[in-house]
Amino acid sequence: MNFKGISYYLGLFCFPVSFLAFINILYSSYFDYFLNLDSYTVTLLVSVIIGGGFYLIGRNSLKKIHFHEQLFLIILIYLITSLLICIPYYLSNYQLSFINSFFEAVSGLTGTGFSIFENIKYLDPTLIIWRSSTQWIGGLYFLIFLLLFFSNSQFNYKLNKLVFSSDKSLNPENNIKKFSLKIFFLYALLTAIVFILFTFSGVRLFNGLNLSMTIVSAGGFLPTNNLNQIIKTNIQELMLIIALFISMFNIYFFYNIFKENFFFKKHYEDVSIFALIISVTIVLLFFLNEENFFKILINVLSSVSTSGITLGNFPNNYSLFFIFLTIIGGSILSNTSGIKFLRIYILLKASSIEIFKLVKPNNIINQNILFSENKINNENIKISFLIFISFFISLFILSGILLFDEINFENSFRLSILTLTNTATSSIFGITNIDFSNLLTNSKFFIIIFMIIGKIELISLFLIVKQIFFKN
Repeated sequence: MNFKGISYYLGLFCFPVSFLAFINILYSSYFDYFLNLDSYTVTLLVSVIIGGGFYLIGRNSLKKIHFHEQLFLIILIYLITSLLICIPYYLSNYQLSFINSFFEAVSGLTGTGFSIFENIKYLDPTLIIWRSSTQWIGGLYFLIFLLLFFSNSQFNYKLNKLVFSSDKSLNPENNIKKFSLKIFFLYALLTAIVFILFTFSGVRLFNGLNLSMTIVSAGGFLPTNNLNQIIKTNIQELMLIIALFISMFNIYFFYNIFKENFFFKKHYEDVSIFALIISVTIVLLFFLNEENFFKILINVLSSVSTSGITLGNFPNNYSLFFIFLTIIGGSILSNTSGIKFLRIYILLKASSIEIFKLVKPNNIINQNILFSENKINNENIKISFLIFISFFISLFILSGILLFDEINFENSFRLSILTLTNTATSSIFGITNIDFSNLLTNSKFFIIIFMIIGKIELISLFLIVKQIFFKN
């Protein structure tokens, strides 16, 4: 294994944490929030030293790393950067234990949104910004992982190639630094657009900044205890809907719009998800007798985008339906988690094709994926099936572990699904009374593991184990 090459990239991924710490130092100094200033200074120094050390170790090494080494690197990035991110939590005046601090850090970096803080309005504003910005960094990291690492042609288990843009300037085989900068600028631009939309709709600047970073990253950390304290008018609800669509759609969707190279046939997945969301919203509007179309649409979008933030309450008997939407997930090339819409479509269509062959074996069957020219093949089916199986293996393992805590079977099952889909707990999922700070250490440890697995998927661990123990 190329450990020096891994160290080089690991060092590069540590530096954004240094930048966040520096921004928080400036913010604390300017607004006289000196309560946690020292913790950000320590984070800045530690992240620069660790990142610089890793960078120097691998600076002169062979930079090309194989797919299994890339997966190992991604896991290390989640662990090392989470350790750096947890420093301000641990050194704050809120007397958090290390495991609680690390839990909050991983929850933010993976965009899950589980929080050990019960009352956000009493938090120091700098810590609120720290929570939101670490989600934003986690979303940026995941997009880079998707487009640079998970697109590997040998183990394309994310199915990225089915929804890649044809624009050759974004070929992930190009220089990693150059490509990462393109992702960063597009991601930052989308965040700025969402922030401007919130600002012009009347949302307070502080709340708008934090909310824009949360939503674009498909995270679940809010700057207040309740979203209703921020989103109060119809125009603000409309801006929130636009922001949720941004987090759910293929990152190339917006790139092609900016490049004036947009064709719906390139984005058949996004168009299908849009149609699904509108259809589900209309059906719920009919059954719930709810007059506020925007409110229902926001909750459907929040579920499909696996953000988990909610606006208003719904009857508890619909909670499993919203949880099912989180399992579906959004676009393949987005910050959303879940099994993902395209994989489920491939499995359903492949099953229907096999049934149709039995009934009418001589007929020609359309094997195209949605409205594209891509066709379903055995590799697509195998990968989708493996992801489906690995998801439910993870679900039953985590549910069984959580039963040893003071969590009943129903809540452990719901919480496990939300963990694996990196979705925050809320009333629409029928689970709001989980006190994460008082869970057993064992439960927190396994939730941390499965929050990371929810992002990289269990099959990646199988591939690493296979490479290490079954090389021959």
